[in-house]
Amino acid sequence: MQPIRIGIIGVGNCASSLVQGIYFYSGKKREDAVGILHWDINGYTPSNIVVASAFDIDQRKVRKDVNTAIFQPPNCTARFVENLSDSGIQVSMGKIMDGVAGHMKDHDREESFVVSNAAEPEMADVIRILKETRTQILLNYLPVGSEQATRFYAQCALEARVAFINNIPVFLASDPKWAARFAERKIPLIGDDIKSQMGATIIHRNLVNLFARRGVKLDRTYQMNTGGNTDFLNMKDQSRLSSKKKSKTEAVKSVMGEVPKDRNVHIGPSDYVPWLKDNKVAFMRLEGRIFGDIPMDLELRLSVEDSPNSAGAAIDCIRLCKTGLDRKIGGVLKAPSALFCKRPPEQFTDDTAYAMTEEFIKGM
Repeated sequence: MQPIRIGIIGVGNCASSLVQGIYFYSGKKREDAVGILHWDINGYTPSNIVVASAFDIDQRKVRKDVNTAIFQPPNCTARFVENLSDSGIQVSMGKIMDGVAGHMKDHDREESFVVSNAAEPEMADVIRILKETRTQILLNYLPVGSEQATRFYAQCALEARVAFINNIPVFLASDPKWAARFAERKIPLIGDDIKSQMGATIIHRNLVNLFARRGVKLDRTYQMNTGGNTDFLNMKDQSRLSSKKKSKTEAVKSVMGEVPKDRNVHIGPSDYVPWLKDNKVAFMRLEGRIFGDIPMDLELRLSVEDSPNSAGAAIDCIRLCKTGLDRKIGGVLKAPSALFCKRPPEQFTDDTAYAMTEEFIKGM
């Protein structure tokens, strides 16, 4: 199979885990591929993915080889592949716009951004890079709240005829106007806001769905998340947090039988704890009533390395997006978006979304 040439916007922790994963699974056989949902998607395995272009704004990453940049501060995710040789792909200076929260510039150097003094690109420059590198799919890993910057890169993708995977909670695929633009140009789009492989959202959704299926009346629920990576630091700015809370809340509410009042549902990032680094610790509580109107409650604690958890879903999204390109399918890829994103244009239960994606893979 031909390589799948991806571009990365934001060479942070999630990008680091994804790039490491491409090398980690290279040369492995299906039976040895622990942690992969789909080993083969229409002939494409993880080793078919190559990084063709990358953009960032941190001076510790700009102009460096991608395989070096993924290990630069403030990245703090687990390193599970050692001694990566240079890829030959240099990180290009990106567009800043609203990609950096104000408080990040004054934060500890090792934990925050050090904005490069390189000249910012214009749209024409980004389009030229995408074309020259023959990038086929662009992955958005900008910080939460990067509304303007996300739309800037989405427009670049449209102009360069590059597919787009929106991994963050900026509502692009779920915006009918943007979805229509990708459909008109027959360019695939997956979004919005990637669900981790085994994250708080997918677990909370399944617990809520289990309550409904077993006839338990859900009265109240919360989900608290803590972490020490730059994503959690970025979300200390409440003005940038609203889309993330909305995305996570809607993902869980969409599978509830009877939805409790808003005041009885609290879901969202909660606090930044530096020493946790890329480990996310999530706490969930569900309160309900069983037979005879008898109260019961359930509490769960999840601890997981955040960025590999995201990469486990992204590695499938890339190959599903390439399948859309091969079949000349434009617009939002409904099934992959429903399975792998918190805020797709249309919500389905996880079982239904999985079945729809299997049908999409088979071309049904």
